[in-house]
Amino acid sequence: MKRRETGLLGEKLACEFLGKNGYHILETNYRCPEGEIDIIAQQEDTLVFIEVRTKRSWQFGSPEESITPVKMKRLRAVAAHYGQNRSNLPASWRIDVVAIQLNRKGQVSRIEIIENAVNEE
Repeated sequence: MKRRETGLLGEKLACEFLGKNGYHILETNYRCPEGEIDIIAQQEDTLVFIEVRTKRSWQFGSPEESITPVKMKRLRAVAAHYGQNRSNLPASWRIDVVAIQLNRKGQVSRIEIIENAVNEE
């Protein structure tokens, strides 16, 4: 499985998992000049920006460990851009991470939602 295929599979699995956990998916693969975010959802009265990280091995750490400070800054900028360009959004928002670990056969061995994974600066 190639890197892009792994990413697409991860995003599909994340959407299904989020839906089962009370998230309403609003948009996927939102792009703007500041960058890109995988999933935008709403959970109750909170707008949630979700970065999906999918890995096939532990060689370079866990999926969530792959989010660098630079990526965190970019995610905050994308979230701010989204909020400035939409109306009727919930007042509260956060950035979550969905960490997905696949086994050698490409099956999910772990999937986890990490709420508030990226805090405000």
